[in-house]
Amino acid sequence: MKMNGKIALVTGSERGLGRGIALKLAEYGADVVVTYIWSQDDAERVCKEIRGMGRQSFCVKVDVPKEAEVKAVFKEVLDRLGTVDILVNNAGVAAPGLLEEITEVEWNHVIGVNLTGIFLCCKEAAKIMKPKKSGKIINIASISGIKMGTFSGVHYTASKAGVIALTRHIGFELAPYGINVNALCPGAVLTPLMQRNPPRVLEKMAGNIPTGRITSVDDQANAVVFLASEMADSIVGTTLIVDGGSLLQWQSNESYERAMKKALEAFRSSSAPR
Repeated sequence: MKMNGKIALVTGSERGLGRGIALKLAEYGADVVVTYIWSQDDAERVCKEIRGMGRQSFCVKVDVPKEAEVKAVFKEVLDRLGTVDILVNNAGVAAPGLLEEITEVEWNHVIGVNLTGIFLCCKEAAKIMKPKKSGKIINIASISGIKMGTFSGVHYTASKAGVIALTRHIGFELAPYGINVNALCPGAVLTPLMQRNPPRVLEKMAGNIPTGRITSVDDQANAVVFLASEMADSIVGTTLIVDGGSLLQWQSNESYERAMKKALEAFRSSSAPR
């Protein structure tokens, strides 16, 4: 699955899952463009790690629901690296909330980042990939889009279900041009942010997963590398679930409303960027 000479663009890759995906693609030989919204310093550190592997890398800030910014990013990548071979639409936001409490502004923000942002990036990538009749697009969805978001609100569930449907449709449109579009549906992922939960919370989560552990960033990044490789040339418009078997489990006995209220409490008290 070597990717020497391939140019990859990974949105939201300054930290967490996006960082892991960017580093994994570089490990397999790709030059990687890192995009960020919160921290340029974090993004620069990822680029430094990638360059340390002998790959090209630079970072650029982009707010993915804004078409002008998305267009500018793709133009910069073309100007500096000549093409885009792999696009990983990882940028996303999650927020808890009960139906009656979610404002229109909150709804639009989550849908904008998680769904509109992917649409806009796919649109620009297609302009580059179609003429050369090759390319890989991987959209990061979630098992919440298949079942529902237990710790995120309806706006998150709807956005991720939309990503899965968008992937099927765009996959159909672009397949004749040699472009593979697929979605990855992670379950819970042990990112640095997830690790800030108390050990008892993490143990309880792991106990509800058939494999007995929360998936790692590497688990998800390895799946992205597979979908971005020539080994996935005949995989089109599909959804790869990497969740340790979470979707096979029964719903927790704890009521949804009680779980959501706990998630909201944690969300409001967290100092993490939204």
